Amino acid sequence: MTLWVLTIVGLAALIAVDFFIGRKPHDVSMKEAGIWTVVWIALAGLFGLGLLLFSGGQPAGEFFAGFITEKSLSVDNLFVFVLIMAKFSVPTQYQQRVLLVGVLIALVLRAIFIAAGAAILASFAWVFYIFGAFLIYTAWKLIQEARADDEDEEFEENRLLKAVERRFGVADRYHGTKLWIQQNGKRVMTPMLVVMLAIGTTDVLFALDSIPAIFGLTQDPYIVFTANAFALMGLRQLYFLIGGLLRKLVHLSYGLSVILGFIGVKLVLHALHESGVHVPEISIPVSLGVICAVLVVTTITSLMASRKQAAEETRETGGVQKAEGSEGSEKDSIDV
Repeated sequence: MTLWVLTIVGLAALIAVDFFIGRKPHDVSMKEAGIWTVVWIALAGLFGLGLLLFSGGQPAGEFFAGFITEKSLSVDNLFVFVLIMAKFSVPTQYQQRVLLVGVLIALVLRAIFIAAGAAILASFAWVFYIFGAFLIYTAWKLIQEARADDEDEEFEENRLLKAVERRFGVADRYHGTKLWIQQNGKRVMTPMLVVMLAIGTTDVLFALDSIPAIFGLTQDPYIVFTANAFALMGLRQLYFLIGGLLRKLVHLSYGLSVILGFIGVKLVLHALHESGVHVPEISIPVSLGVICAVLVVTTITSLMASRKQAAEETRETGGVQKAEGSEGSEKDSIDV
């Protein structure tokens, strides 16, 4: 209990520092986003080293595997965050505040999910089969969505968000960073609060696959929570740092599907082992190696595919311009 309290107090202090440093609405520069991204990754690394020193290699390996998995899955969340920001036309100077509060909401909701998941797994070992099957199904679904390649994807508000908007009402414009205002004698929400709730509650959908995924790497609730916390806390800066690069990660969904499918198989093997069936189990070092290798290969192939596509578009554009120029010259000759 002491360790939990100290950890939560420490995370709260880091969140407070992050909030007060960026409390004034402003456009986040690449330099600022880059510095804070490095800071959060370094803090996660120090925490993992602390686990290594005080608890041994097994917990540290589980934390790093969980952190990398959650971080890679959270990058996929950024695609939806971009859609949400566009849907609500959030001014650029307010986006960092929206993401900060939205991520905090997501962290609280994930903590509830983690507590429930840990309690269920402790009481019913057969749940590992369900988690494993769900992750394999999610991996297949990700591949299908990636192959569909829907360019006209738009964010749709969930039922909870629509119900809240109907109940309290929403102002017609942003009022700085205010969350509530008086309008026509009635207290209503501002679009700022609505978009914060949208990001926080939408993350719950991503938690449905990320929480089972990390429970496939470790069953320690403390490591599950801290890995999620460090992965989410750096998400805001990552949004501004790689926002322009998201479209270039064209193979990210394929990589994530491989990771989720791999962890799903690992969960099923673990469930069989717990049931007394003699099957090989996948160790944490192997899991960490597979996850890192998949992400590296996915990134390289994505950048290569994006570069090839850009070159083809350039050639096509050049060909069209040349053809138009030839038509113009021929017309000028006829006129003369």
